[in-house]
Amino acid sequence: MASNIKVANRYANSLIGNAIEKQNLDKVYEDMQLLLGSFDVSRELKRAIESPVIRPEVKLSIIDELFKNRMDKDSLNFIHFVIEKRRENVLYEIAKRFLELRDEHLGIVNIDVKTAFEFVDEQKQKLKEKFEYILSKKAMLRFRVDETLIGGFIAQVGDTVFDASLKHQLELLKKEFVRGGLSLN
Repeated sequence: MASNIKVANRYANSLIGNAIEKQNLDKVYEDMQLLLGSFDVSRELKRAIESPVIRPEVKLSIIDELFKNRMDKDSLNFIHFVIEKRRENVLYEIAKRFLELRDEHLGIVNIDVKTAFEFVDEQKQKLKEKFEYILSKKAMLRFRVDETLIGGFIAQVGDTVFDASLKHQLELLKKEFVRGGLSLN
């Protein structure tokens, strides 16, 4: 498994280097999103492309049939190259890693935000600006309502969690009271 991560990273680095050199980073980004989205929507497609039983020629014809008129020639050639090198079992990971590398290259950080209720645009913008200030990067926030939250939000940036939920704040307050010798009962 660790070797698959190394392989995916190596291929993704090659793809981003090529895309930057040819100045078509945005188009390749869209193409890799399309590929990932197609794999996510159709598990059968993903299984077929990754299958060691299906011949590479069949996989190439499937890819061409689905993406020839929807992807840039460079992206399609790259996918062909991966399949011809018999690395299609990590194609999904390559595309995911490419998206991560593109964001790193552009100084973008993706943040998943769970909120107790739907934030209005002004709240979303203020939170975005706050994270951009804290992280010194361009922030792309993905919001999701989590009804288990009482209030506030929880944001995740990679492995880091910013917990500004009401429940977390109450837990901190309780610890303060207990440490001070007070009881909440």
